[in-house]
Amino acid sequence: TYLHKMVKLMPNLSVVGIAGPGDPFANPRETMETLRRVRADFPSMLLCVASNGLNVAPYVEEMVKLNVTHLTMTINAVDPDISQAIYSWVRDGKKIYRGRAAAEVLLSRQMESLRLCRQKGLTAKINSILIPGVNDHHIADVARVVAEQGADLFNCIGMCHVPNTPFAEII
Repeated sequence: TYLHKMVKLMPNLSVVGIAGPGDPFANPRETMETLRRVRADFPSMLLCVASNGLNVAPYVEEMVKLNVTHLTMTINAVDPDISQAIYSWVRDGKKIYRGRAAAEVLLSRQMESLRLCRQKGLTAKINSILIPGVNDHHIADVARVVAEQGADLFNCIGMCHVPNTPFAEII
């Protein structure tokens, strides 16, 4: 894989992190193969993955075997009513969910992924993007819920203005 080739060219790296754009577990075969190759060639390398948590759970066992030590998940809401204002749809395999159903699927999977990661000893860092007028009043609830679920770290991130995106007009 491309990342594996890059790591070979940079022998002084101590951490390999797989993140976006997009979610690494939208392409789980490629993500896991990259982790396997990096682990085989660099046994002492720290491995971490960043995800929205939707499709992490089926891969937690293998991540543990590969000694992936950190999972970062972006969880922007723990209330489906707020989440549906952030995510207009969620694709689970070949099925697309919209509205509240999408929010409920995403939240359920995020909590399952967080719980499994903590049970297996992975360090779980949660990022929440504060979106003014959407979830700004809800960030403390997100922090409380993920702490109750065992998250190790919580990082609140201010939203960056990106033109031509759904929240482009929020400053």
